[in-house]
Amino acid sequence: MSVPFLRDTATVFSREVAPMFREPLGLLFTMGQPLLFLFLFGPLLGQTQSFAGQGSHWQWFVPGILIMMCLSGPMMAGYMLLVELIGGSMERMLVTPLDRTAMLVGRTLKEFVALLAQAVLIIALAVPLGFRLYPAGVLAGLVMLVVFGVGLGALSFVLAIASRPGGDLFYGVTQLVLFPLMLLSGVLLPMDSGPQWLRTAAALNPVSYIVEAERSLFSGRFADTSVLYGTLAACAIAVIGLVMGTRAMRRGI
Repeated sequence: MSVPFLRDTATVFSREVAPMFREPLGLLFTMGQPLLFLFLFGPLLGQTQSFAGQGSHWQWFVPGILIMMCLSGPMMAGYMLLVELIGGSMERMLVTPLDRTAMLVGRTLKEFVALLAQAVLIIALAVPLGFRLYPAGVLAGLVMLVVFGVGLGALSFVLAIASRPGGDLFYGVTQLVLFPLMLLSGVLLPMDSGPQWLRTAAALNPVSYIVEAERSLFSGRFADTSVLYGTLAACAIAVIGLVMGTRAMRRGI
């Protein structure tokens, strides 16, 4: 990487992350739904038959909440880019000598910081509830979560660029894709208890492999095959997102 590229990336990153530091409560407001699930839905899981005799259900549920945040956070990251494209403020950046790939990387790094801060907060709040902390596993799980989030964020930027000038495509696709990906990944309830057609649909969902990998890592089970499959799925999404995002930034704006 060249020095100008790193400088441009730092410039875009500082521009994007500054509002977040000026209004840190905004991070908490975006966590409203995950916090409700953590405190109101999580305790109910311990009373279900699916977790009887299998240890703390928090080791199963907390990783699912983190994936839920990743889907509802970075996946919607393109919204602000779409607002700038529609409003015309993005045009002022395009006339500068900033590298367009650096524009994508800087924005993606901002999503990385926000996602990591929210994930650490959720884990800290889950420990008093009964979540057992495996430091090495949590660290590896957070790395995988960030890789997955970077890919989703980049794909969200691609969709935002393709949705201009109206933005209807962005809203339609995100709402159409978000909830099926979330429900078919088993973040709320075990998919093993579902009918065969539902389990088959879940097996075609790459997010379900990342969820299972996160659960294995957060329980300290590094040797599970699910970790390998989840790592491959997260890396594949990240590579596809960054390649498509870089191409869209260079050609599509």
